[in-house]
Amino acid sequence: MKRFVFPALLAITLAARADQPEPGQLDASPTLFTVMAALNAAGFDAGLDAPNGHRLRKEVREEVARRDVPSLQAIRQFVAEHRQKDATAELSQYISFALTVGGPPDFVQRKRDVEIPPEALRLQGFSKLLAPFYKEAGIAGMWQRAQPEIDQYIARYHGPVTQAVLQVNAYLRQQTSGVQGRHFQIFIELLAPPGQVQRRSYGFEDTVVVTPSAEPRSFEIRHAYLHYLLDPMATQNQEILDRKKFLARHAQRVGRLEDSFRDDFLALTTESLIKAVESRLDRDPGAIERALYQGFILAPYFSESLQLYEKQEQSMLVYYPEMVGAIDLKTEDARLSKVDFNAGPPRAAKPVAPVAATPAVPAPLTGAAKTLDDAEQLYLSRDLDAARKKYLEVLEQTDEKPIQADAYYGLARIAALSRDPETAVRLFQNALGLNPRSATKAWVLVYLGKLALAAEESEQAQQYFISALQVQGISNMARKEAENGLRASSKQ
Repeated sequence: MKRFVFPALLAITLAARADQPEPGQLDASPTLFTVMAALNAAGFDAGLDAPNGHRLRKEVREEVARRDVPSLQAIRQFVAEHRQKDATAELSQYISFALTVGGPPDFVQRKRDVEIPPEALRLQGFSKLLAPFYKEAGIAGMWQRAQPEIDQYIARYHGPVTQAVLQVNAYLRQQTSGVQGRHFQIFIELLAPPGQVQRRSYGFEDTVVVTPSAEPRSFEIRHAYLHYLLDPMATQNQEILDRKKFLARHAQRVGRLEDSFRDDFLALTTESLIKAVESRLDRDPGAIERALYQGFILAPYFSESLQLYEKQEQSMLVYYPEMVGAIDLKTEDARLSKVDFNAGPPRAAKPVAPVAATPAVPAPLTGAAKTLDDAEQLYLSRDLDAARKKYLEVLEQTDEKPIQADAYYGLARIAALSRDPETAVRLFQNALGLNPRSATKAWVLVYLGKLALAAEESEQAQQYFISALQVQGISNMARKEAENGLRASSKQ
């Protein structure tokens, strides 16, 4: 069975759930196929005659109807007992179920109850019905016969999806598959109602399920891929973002905003950033105001920050903490207080035509810069031994002092985490002597101040914190840490 593999650079995992995920495939799932065959056979008619639906749906439905399938009556009863308020919700719960169970012929639950989303947990009893249905309805044979149709549809998506992922990787300077151990998967499902793109994130697996449509849904897939890369960055920097939650009160004023964003500041932050990235990629500045009035309150801030990001050399993984740390509560509160979300955007702020100039997409990282980015990712994942090796590689690969300073800064943080303060101080001092970037210099001084404070050297600590505050270009977060340290050292 032929499946399409993206370029190795993407390192995306897109494989059927029946097996251990493998890198680089845009595929279909036999589990989803079986679940949809059963749901259709039980009378799920949503979109059955829609023009963009795939003929395979009716063909499989009719073939099941011609067979003697004793388990079908129990399946019909189960589906009737778990009916939802609308067709989208009905489909959604069965997709969630399919993505949490193993493949044929047993369809055994793959996750613990605590990891299963509520809508899938309600359908746990469906597994016992699927196993006999799979055998009695001859789903294995239908799945094999459907492969030419599936392959043909997947071929429509290969080019657009590859282009979308490459575009995102180039913009974020993304050199790997994201956070270590995570997988991004796309499944094409032809037995489902047309026009659906549903995303799920369970544990370390991000999955997008795409149903038939007139044109490939590459925008939605790109959006999901941005979530896959940016969601972990928000989680890793939750401590920083928690200090910005004061701004979430403005989101409560937006009646049209979904509760999933209203109640989750990390999700709201990520969606705001994604809207800003999409605005830059699509050269559509009007998208920022539309996003703001939809309730994505940080989209204007991120739009401005991305213009600065494009002009510097760090990847988004490295730049992200400084970017979110620099959110100024007073400035953003003042900006958002002026917005009348109930009135909607002013007429003059209607979507405008894309600007002629192409945004400055950062060049891919190479050489020591890439190694430094890899090291930082390993450090954030707390794989300290591997991170240490990468930081040392940076020192061997380049003579550029600012990059070497970043490497020593990374090594010093590892020493601090390893409870080796003497080595940490020495490495931080090495970084200071190599003309570090302003952001690095400020943080080095903050760390040195904290280490001096821990050693009860209050005067030395005060000097470090004062020096940090004097660094031009210090981020808001580093400034606050230095100010807090200065107050603590004065009381020691």
